[in-house]
Amino acid sequence: MSRTVEMTILSAENLQVNKKLIKGNAFVTVQSDGNSDVGTTKVDSEGGSYPSWNEKIVMDVPLHARFVTIEVKCKTSSTGSNSVGMARIPVSDFIASFVPENQLQFLSYRLWDSKVRRNGVINISVRVKVAEHSSCSNSMSMSVKGVRVTGVPLALAGNRASPAVVTGIPAMWLNYQRNV
Repeated sequence: MSRTVEMTILSAENLQVNKKLIKGNAFVTVQSDGNSDVGTTKVDSEGGSYPSWNEKIVMDVPLHARFVTIEVKCKTSSTGSNSVGMARIPVSDFIASFVPENQLQFLSYRLWDSKVRRNGVINISVRVKVAEHSSCSNSMSMSVKGVRVTGVPLALAGNRASPAVVTGIPAMWLNYQRNV
């Protein structure tokens, strides 16, 4: 089982190789733990040490994955490439109980080179795509002022169906229930 993650590689800042700013030909690879699939951006030959890609990579992240690894590389004159810097991003940064489903997040991470020195910053946006069938079976959706709201139907006196939907329980209510 896995989750579909939509990651947009936006840009990078202050990229260096051997403490010298790179001149161009930077690209990014993205891979999650437990998955051999690697997403790659196109080469930015014009951005120098401040490349910009703005490319969307859609990948399946296994449920047991703990990190997504982003590596910025610089294409060499031969067929190879040099690693400029890498960031290991905890999956919990964008898949957590406090992050709403389908929420777009803009994140920046420090890049580290092979000698564990700071080497620039990578800017990304992440959205975890939620399957339609993953919603709660006894929940209800309705539209309030043009915004779709999902929650649990609210019962009125006399067991009548309610047009209202409960979307959360106040934290103090849980403490009240323990003390009763």
